[in-house]
Amino acid sequence: MSLSLNNLKPAKGSTHKKKRRGRGPGSGLGKTSGRGHKGQKSRSGYSRRAGFEGGQMPLQRRLPKRGFTNIFKKRWIEVRLSTLEQNFNSGDEVTPEILHQRGLIKKAKHDLVILGTGELTKKLTVSSHRFTKSARAKIESAGGKAVLIEKTNTGSDEKMAAKPSKEKKAAKPGDESKAAKETKAEEPSEEMKAGEPSEEKGEETSEEKNEEE
Repeated sequence: MSLSLNNLKPAKGSTHKKKRRGRGPGSGLGKTSGRGHKGQKSRSGYSRRAGFEGGQMPLQRRLPKRGFTNIFKKRWIEVRLSTLEQNFNSGDEVTPEILHQRGLIKKAKHDLVILGTGELTKKLTVSSHRFTKSARAKIESAGGKAVLIEKTNTGSDEKMAAKPSKEKKAAKPGDESKAAKETKAEEPSEEMKAGEPSEEKGEETSEEKNEEE
């Protein structure tokens, strides 16, 4: 039977009647509306926390914990030789960029490693950050090349080189005047020098007084 406007209907099971709650005991969901009598679950606004077991020690806390997760762990994007055999022709060049373009690897910050799983019969020039011994041997035995990508230190070394060395700040004109004032304050004035009698003069005056007596 051909479809037309007069015989269109939704697929079986795709639609259903709305569940009407609290519309009398004849509906089957009257009075308590399917929530039961009293208790926390019958109240409005109730929501159970994930993993909550009614107050007893939950499973995620009962299980023993051992070891730790190393946040500095080196992660690799693994590619098998069998994958290269299926997706490349003889004479092709294989790089992380080409693998990403063809959808064989996801774009990530991790380095690429070629595994020796599977057989390789095509001559390929493979560039990667690391090769296993079996993978390198199979690539070279097929007539291809295994090119190692060397990572340059683009991290802290360049940042340290880019930072200019801290030089001593040049003295401001205001600083010079302050320094001059401090030196002047330390030196005694000429009036103070004139007002202080020397020790020699003091000795002479005491001798003259004794002679006169």
